[in-house]
Amino acid sequence: MASSGTAVSLSNVRKTYRIGEPVHALDGVSLEVPRGSYTAIMGPSGSGKSTLMNLVGCLDTPTEGTVVVGGQDVGTLGDRERTRLRGTEVGFVFQTFNLMPRLNAVENVALPQLFQGVGRAERLERARDLLERVGLGDRTDHMPNELSGGQRQRVALARALVNDPAIVLADEPSGNLDTDTEADILDLFDEFHAGGTTMLVVTHERHVAERADRIVHLLDGRIERIEELNGASGSQPGTPAGQEPGGSDE
Repeated sequence: MASSGTAVSLSNVRKTYRIGEPVHALDGVSLEVPRGSYTAIMGPSGSGKSTLMNLVGCLDTPTEGTVVVGGQDVGTLGDRERTRLRGTEVGFVFQTFNLMPRLNAVENVALPQLFQGVGRAERLERARDLLERVGLGDRTDHMPNELSGGQRQRVALARALVNDPAIVLADEPSGNLDTDTEADILDLFDEFHAGGTTMLVVTHERHVAERADRIVHLLDGRIERIEELNGASGSQPGTPAGQEPGGSDE
């Protein structure tokens, strides 16, 4: 996968839900996610993390501003076009795995390619190759209920990568795993990132976020600051560079 250019770009994005009084889930967020980068998103509940992931994942559209994924403006696309874009440009890894219970491991991994019209032999070969890469080459025929939590998350990661997406979105990917298994999954994230995969991870855990190149701290629907993990720390305009995560002058 190419490591130059931009995988995702958000420009002055606002997302407002009208349930009685308007609720501004995101309020003027601008962010670029370069191809080949590893970004973590942190923030308290209600900070806008899930809304941001839904927009980047083409599951929703902004009220204002632009979200560009894989070179396409998500807000200008119809439902079918967004579904197609989501299938080709975005891979998802969920806390609860979201595997199809009646499909075995290789069938779960291959499933996204079915919707892209890839032939059966080709998609199964690709799925087996990815399962081998995540250490499950001997578990391809196992059903989800025959796999441990860590193994199911490995299947989910392989599935996320099967279409060679522009970006992999991971939402609390280690939330249901024990400490040792969590470390194994995060090591796999590191490995695929080193190979050029663009990673965007939402987490409440500092040690998980520190695997990334940078941490985007959200608070009240805004970017509080962007923390570079090479020792430098950046901030959005109007935000004190030294402000701690979770703090607010409001």
